[in-house]
Amino acid sequence: MKKNLIALSAALLCAAGAHAQSSVQLTGLSDAYVGSMKMAGDADRRSVVNSGGLTTSWFGFKGTEDLGGGLKASFQLTSFLQVDTGTQGRFTGDTFFSRDANVSLSGDFGSVLLGRWMSPNFLPSVVGNPLGDSFTFSPLILHMNVPLFNGTGWAATTPADTGWSNQIVYSTPKFGGFSANIQYQFGEQAGNNGRKNVGANFFYFGGPLTLTGFYERDQIANPGQGAYLGTTKKDWMLLGAYDFGVVKPFLSYGEAKADNTDNKAKTMQIGASVPVGPSGKVLVEWVKTEMTQTDIDRKTFTLGYDHFLSKRTDVYAMLMNDRITSRSTGNSIGLGIRHRF
Repeated sequence: MKKNLIALSAALLCAAGAHAQSSVQLTGLSDAYVGSMKMAGDADRRSVVNSGGLTTSWFGFKGTEDLGGGLKASFQLTSFLQVDTGTQGRFTGDTFFSRDANVSLSGDFGSVLLGRWMSPNFLPSVVGNPLGDSFTFSPLILHMNVPLFNGTGWAATTPADTGWSNQIVYSTPKFGGFSANIQYQFGEQAGNNGRKNVGANFFYFGGPLTLTGFYERDQIANPGQGAYLGTTKKDWMLLGAYDFGVVKPFLSYGEAKADNTDNKAKTMQIGASVPVGPSGKVLVEWVKTEMTQTDIDRKTFTLGYDHFLSKRTDVYAMLMNDRITSRSTGNSIGLGIRHRF
């Protein structure tokens, strides 16, 4: 009897181990470039070695545990960094795990995530432009997410960062290439729990066709705990691309507006990715954002080449022209290396 109990216990432990398989990995990306930078309205040109030419550098930990029955638990703890100086974060005051800090459960129902994760605007803008998530050379990402602190008064059109803290996210399963995320960020404002961020995005990948878009209604700033923006800001965009093989064109249009002003930002993008041999591609992107009430517009054009030395390492060269109404023109050039691990 005792031997049978021991055998049964061992079998149960083995079964539990088979169902509760887990993995944790260290992952990240290092991207640095040397360049000569001048944005529209800048008084002077800057010669730099900077981090994040095509992708913001980051590192961290990700893990998954198989709970059995198709259910999985996952976590992400990832942090941005500046590899040119070793400084943590994207900017002064950025929280340590501002890229990801979350836990989730997933299964046939989709997934539910709690914590800090991408905001609804981020991933659609990345897959919907040929330069991806470049906060240095992608005209679309620059117009949406990077304000200019040079006297031009140019502000980002995205209401509240590319990541949201204190949020709950429901992600649908994939239905024939279609999926969506519904996101809610708790404002956690003392005395006013009604202040919050809500949004959603969708993705369709059908062979050569990519369609995506997002909508946000934001009242809370990010990252970190977040503070009240002082108004309600709304932002939406539709984006698409089609891979013809010899060229992949991109097109998008979106609008952003705050409730306390009649000034609306209208952003249009045209871009393309052109393969060059088995390992390279030419990237071209033009974006115009028009401010409807102030009659000011910004036009940014980038031409670049990205060459993969391996699946994990690529080198790139970028040329960018940046113009704002009644401001001096900016021209920039950058040469960089990007490595994934």
